[in-house]
Order: sequence, then C-alpha cells, then structure tokens
Amino acid sequence: MHPDIHLVIQLQTIDLKIADLEKEIAQLPKHIAEIEKALDSHKRKLEADKAALAANQRERKTKEGDIQAHQQKISKLRDQMVGAKTNEQYRAFQHEIEYIENEIRKAEDRILDLMTESEPLEANVKAAELALKQEAATVDAEKQRARERTAADQKMVAEGREERVKVAASLPAPTAAAYERIRKKWHGVAISEIVGGRCTACQIVNRPQFMQELKRGDSLKFCESCGRIVYINAPVSFDGFQGGTRVDMT
Repeated sequence: MHPDIHLVIQLQTIDLKIADLEKEIAQLPKHIAEIEKALDSHKRKLEADKAALAANQRERKTKEGDIQAHQQKISKLRDQMVGAKTNEQYRAFQHEIEYIENEIRKAEDRILDLMTESEPLEANVKAAELALKQEAATVDAEKQRARERTAADQKMVAEGREERVKVAASLPAPTAAAYERIRKKWHGVAISEIVGGRCTACQIVNRPQFMQELKRGDSLKFCESCGRIVYINAPVSFDGFQGGTRVDMT
C-alpha cells in the first residue's frame, strides 16, 4: 500500500466529520425556528378562541341588558294602559307590549344559544392554555439543548480543523493537491476502497493490470472510472478526531 494512503484516510475522516458537524450546526437554528413557529401558531389559535369567548360574553351581557330595558319599558306601558281613555289606545299599548315581549323571547333564545356556544369555547381555552404552557416549557428546553449542542459541535469543529492542519501538513504537496481537487469534484469523498476489484464509491470494476499496480503500492492510484484515490486492504484507523472510527466510503 502506498504510504500516503493512511494519511489521506485520516484527512478524509476529519473532513467528513467536520462536514457532518457543520451541517448539524446549520440545521439547529432551522429546527428551533420550526418549533417556535408551531408555538406561535398555537398562541394565535388561543388568542382567537379567547377573542371568540370574549365576544360571546359581551353579546350575552348586551342581550341581558336589552331584556332588562324591555322589561322596564313594559312596566311603564302597563302603567300607561291604566290611563287609556279609549279602546283604541288600550289596544295600541297592548300591541306594543306584545311586540316587546316577543323581542325579550328572541333575546332569551339568543342567550341560550350563546351559552351553548360558550361551553366548548371555555373548554378549548382552558385546554389550550395548559397545553401552551407545557409547549412553551418544551420549546425553552429544546432551545437550551440546541445552544449546548451548537457549542459542543463548534468546539469539535475547531478541534477537527486543528487536527486537519497537522495531517494535511504531513502529506506530500502533490497528494494533498490531488485530494483537494477530487474532494471538491465529488462533494467531500475523495478516497475509496477497492473490494473484489470494484471501486466501492462508483461500483465500477478496474482492470486486472491496474489492480496489480495498486497492490504493489509504489505509486498513488486513482480509480479508472471516477478518479478517486483508491486503496486495498484498509489500514487500522487512527486514534484522532473521530475517535478511531473507520469511515464508510460507500
């Protein structure tokens, strides 16, 4: 195996880990924004239910006031009926009283409707207030966890970059340049293991002569199909930034 391979694998391991951490750091604010958006939506729903309940209560109060005013008017009309001088005047008072009594019945019916409507509204408001309190606490806890996770990820990224500088400095300049060029082309994966003559990254089988040259290890080899740096017989992973975990190149 070519002597640069172990260092290239280390560099790839570090770069992939840094990329994963940076992706997570970028996603955490989006996650927080989503749960805050859901919380705001539930707050608006609660405010709408509260407004509907308040409107219901205001209308009930208005109807009760109307009934009281109507009753007072009927009382005055009955007092006036006593002094009616003609049957025509008496019937006029009577018709007006009947009209007002009908208005009272309408108001009473409406109050009953409003009372029926208010029951689920009150239940919704109480349930939503409790749920919102619990959700707000959950969101606050999640935001705190996100802050802690972001800080931990940023620390690991900084450590990874320091380790990367050391590993990259150990590589010969041509190998480092080839690695960077291939990594950019293939969005982060620049090296692949050959298993059974097949590149595990692109799944293309390389020529037998190429495989013989690769086994000799006297020069850095690149997959004949995808151009990635290739190797056979994976070395033991290093104890470094990623804790000795072997990178899955497939």
